[in-house]
Amino acid sequence: MKKPVIAVLAGGVSAEREVSLGSGRACALALSRSFPTCLIDVKTPALPAGLDRAGMVVFSTLHGTFGEDGQMQRLLDEAGIHYAGCDAASSALTMDKTQTKAAASKVGVAGAKQHLFKATEKPAPTGIVASLGSNLVLKPNAEGSSVGLTLIANEAELAAALAKVTAGTWMLEQRIMGRELSIGVLNGKAMGVVEIRPKSGVYDYASKYTKGLTEYLAPAPLDGTATRLVQESAEKAYAACGCRDYARVDFILSANGTLYLLEINTLPGMKETSLLPMSAQCVGLDFTALVRELVMPAVQRFNLATASAKSS
Repeated sequence: MKKPVIAVLAGGVSAEREVSLGSGRACALALSRSFPTCLIDVKTPALPAGLDRAGMVVFSTLHGTFGEDGQMQRLLDEAGIHYAGCDAASSALTMDKTQTKAAASKVGVAGAKQHLFKATEKPAPTGIVASLGSNLVLKPNAEGSSVGLTLIANEAELAAALAKVTAGTWMLEQRIMGRELSIGVLNGKAMGVVEIRPKSGVYDYASKYTKGLTEYLAPAPLDGTATRLVQESAEKAYAACGCRDYARVDFILSANGTLYLLEINTLPGMKETSLLPMSAQCVGLDFTALVRELVMPAVQRFNLATASAKSS
């Protein structure tokens, strides 16, 4: 059967556009070793022109709004175009950190205590400190790449941080002190655990994307029990949120051994040095092999649909 063209979508309209462009270029190059490939820079919140459902499969590296939140996936579904990764419903759910934690908690994977609020309905700092304590994390409920992340140590810092919130839905979360861990899940199966050690102590946007500011240990130096806990928890959270094909799941492991879910990334960063590729390297998949594995389920869905259409 003729191979489909893999249309790699990159760029987008979110705050993570530049990150996405880097992911797109890296993935298009890797995919071109196995498939005819084209790279499409998405500049507007719309389906790109030129996508051919009869001959193309989409591999999206769009991050953030109109990338990971189900909007692009819904448009692809409506156009009958096959694509790699989570479907529209699970993409929308996992983009919402609160909904993700709620779904995962039902299968025994807990997140830190939190308070969700709209910018137009800010909570009183005194009440938040009374219910969650003073060591807090403030972040948007539906953004990635640590965009807007603020760490808070006391009530005065909380009041100052809240004063800067002007729009959107936000969450205040108890700050769990511990080891930050990330793990890729491929077709429902967890790969290797990666430990993230930012030199500043905070894994914010600068620590993620400035060379030399963060140390990564892959595989993470965990004992067998802790490794299995992370892997099993990642698989449970992935399934509970209806994920498909692949995702990256992030956790904090506290000093007492309790594991807390941070979030699920359905379209994580995809340069060779990104966390998902690091996780894959732990189980023997180099970048080219990984990207091929990520797109193969969508290619199989495309081939089945094509064969079905020809036989009907």
